[in-house]
Amino acid sequence: MMRPHRWLRAGLLFFTAAETLIGAWAQLWPRSFYDNFPLPGHRWVANLPAYNEHVLRDFGGLNLALALLFAVAAVTLRTVLVRAVLGAYLVFAVPHLIFHLNHLHPFGTVDATAQAVALTAVAVLPVALLALTRQPAGRSRSPDATTARTVHRTGP
Repeated sequence: MMRPHRWLRAGLLFFTAAETLIGAWAQLWPRSFYDNFPLPGHRWVANLPAYNEHVLRDFGGLNLALALLFAVAAVTLRTVLVRAVLGAYLVFAVPHLIFHLNHLHPFGTVDATAQAVALTAVAVLPVALLALTRQPAGRSRSPDATTARTVHRTGP
């Protein structure tokens, strides 16, 4: 069974990979991202027009910035950084989910369902990961300890 810090690192690495893929695609090939995200034939972005290269490249750059923070958090497991990047992602993911749940009408049943499930999952997963950063009982809660500590690990 994986220990909590390993689940946390795995989740952070998942977000690193996802944000890198989405960010690079939108940043480097914005028209392709617009026309083909998430897969060719499933036009989740293009069904909510209009195309704007500037906005897509900015979106790509912001996703790459988040990917960098997720990667550093995954490597260091510094609690303050892990919590900050997960919180920052939630600031994006929750309104994004709400928007899309209220704009499913251009999509067929399969795409509307897939979109709702995928966006819900990536809004719930950070909450579960945040729960893994809770301070174990008996550990120091001073501000200095909180900013410098890594997520608690037990055993080898």
